Amino acid sequence: PAPARDSLLPRRGGRAWPTLGATALRLTGWRVEGELPDLPKMVIAVAPHTSNWDFPVGVMAMFALGLRIHWLGKHTLFAPPLGPVMRWLGGTPVHRSEPQRAVSGVVEAFARHDRFLLALSPEGTRRPTARWRTGFYHIARGAGVPILPVALDWSRRAVRIFPPVTPTADEEADLARIRAHFRSGMGKRPEGYLE
Repeated sequence: PAPARDSLLPRRGGRAWPTLGATALRLTGWRVEGELPDLPKMVIAVAPHTSNWDFPVGVMAMFALGLRIHWLGKHTLFAPPLGPVMRWLGGTPVHRSEPQRAVSGVVEAFARHDRFLLALSPEGTRRPTARWRTGFYHIARGAGVPILPVALDWSRRAVRIFPPVTPTADEEADLARIRAHFRSGMGKRPEGYLE
């Protein structure tokens, strides 16, 4: 269900969007599992990311939950004619050659807003990778916000929300705690995710 009207979560305006998102999820056989913490700011770590089809599932869930979520994408996704649509969906283009600039820019965005959700794929690619990119983690630490692990579980056709993780001084342990929620069998292409 969409957050209550008095929720601290940043909401997408209009009552029609949650209904449309929930209908789209239902018609495609998907559902949302778990509870959203009622927090105004979070980094949402979404995995496994093994297919282009992950994006529409995430958009359906965003609308079903009535949330306003920001995300970063490679700049080529924002070329015409799709650029305006991607921005309306919460996207911000980034150049992968400048990751530090992207991290500091998003930390500043968290500071400027009373409510701000950022969704990122820690893998940073649909190809199998043994190591996650840690930009999402450094953004959360720099902004002083928790990380919400969310799985796109194709095996259950469920968007699974796990309890938030507050970053500590032990990056390795924190990343292990977050990664423990995800399995290769969740991916649309299980071979595309390395545990």
